[in-house]
Amino acid sequence: MMGVVDLSDKLRLALGTVKDRASIGKARMVHKSAEGRGFSHLEIAVVRATGHHHASNVDDKHMHEILFLATNSPGSIPFLAERISRRLAKTRDRLVALKTLLLVHRLLRGGNRYFEHQLRMAHASGHLQLAAPWFAKNPADHSVYFLHKYSAYLEERIGWVINQAGKLEPLVMNQGLEFGSYDEKSVDLVFRRLPKCQAFMDRVLESCCPFAHLPCFNTLYRAAMTNTLKESFQVYATYCECVAALMNMFFDLTAGARALACRILRRASMQSGVLQLMYDTCEKVIGNKNLEYPVVQIMTLEHVAALEQVDLEAGSSSPPPVLGDGVKDVGVVRGDEDDGDGDLEVGDSSGDFGALFSWKSSLETKISTVWVVFEDEFSR
Repeated sequence: MMGVVDLSDKLRLALGTVKDRASIGKARMVHKSAEGRGFSHLEIAVVRATGHHHASNVDDKHMHEILFLATNSPGSIPFLAERISRRLAKTRDRLVALKTLLLVHRLLRGGNRYFEHQLRMAHASGHLQLAAPWFAKNPADHSVYFLHKYSAYLEERIGWVINQAGKLEPLVMNQGLEFGSYDEKSVDLVFRRLPKCQAFMDRVLESCCPFAHLPCFNTLYRAAMTNTLKESFQVYATYCECVAALMNMFFDLTAGARALACRILRRASMQSGVLQLMYDTCEKVIGNKNLEYPVVQIMTLEHVAALEQVDLEAGSSSPPPVLGDGVKDVGVVRGDEDDGDGDLEVGDSSGDFGALFSWKSSLETKISTVWVVFEDEFSR
């Protein structure tokens, strides 16, 4: 049986090599003019970066060549996006498809802001298509189904940018927004950024959680998951910062905003347990010593239920606001009746969450606001 598999793999590699050479030859023939030479070299670089040959990851040499050619050839990025999309749509080779998705991921992490912006514009205009119909046709085939989930993750990832500090942040947060008060900044942090973080982590869970335990995945699949995990660590740090801000301002929110906050916290509660399990599994199976897994903070459903009860007892009857770009319906009430003097600063996730409610003496229900941390079975 092993001999049959080896023969099939060799045949696939041989036929794939012929196809790659034919594609390179065709690219040279089509773009003969001096004006089109840059495009020709760009297409050839894409074929070489995503070829049928075995590799542990996309070669940085090809990635840098693509970046150089695309940034120095006006109008080439839509062409590049179309060639990447065509590569995904036409191939039926799983490794070629995975290399193509890895190439997109690598380009998004290349550090060239102009290129990232142009690639994002190509995606918005439809030139860059990351999902191929055959990805989702057979969920029982784990390697193909992983391509479907990984492409969905990249669709979400395109909506994030690398800021000047080298950290990921949602695109909506990078539009030059300025906040004149603590309240506006807090509302933005909680009601814009936190839902974006939750959507991002959903895609991470979908792309890594079902597949992390599969030892049959080769180094290319592990490279894709490793890149995804690294980015999730950054986003999770922002996630915790946003939750801390929400806990800090919960009792100052308007009635409708408190109802929305409870829904956000309930979603956080459901995500945290699954995220902890996924990180533990990935750490055991992938075994990359360069990955520094975060300690997942667990908010229990009982905790969220207590907050919902407080909201109910406060007489909340107005409907929750609809989130939009302006978040105009989400309000913060900052009255003089507050007796507390120990508000946490926005973004300070290191404090004891119990302190956030201790000054609300009028509450009949005492709420435990300390997040539970699952102990790891092994040291991190």
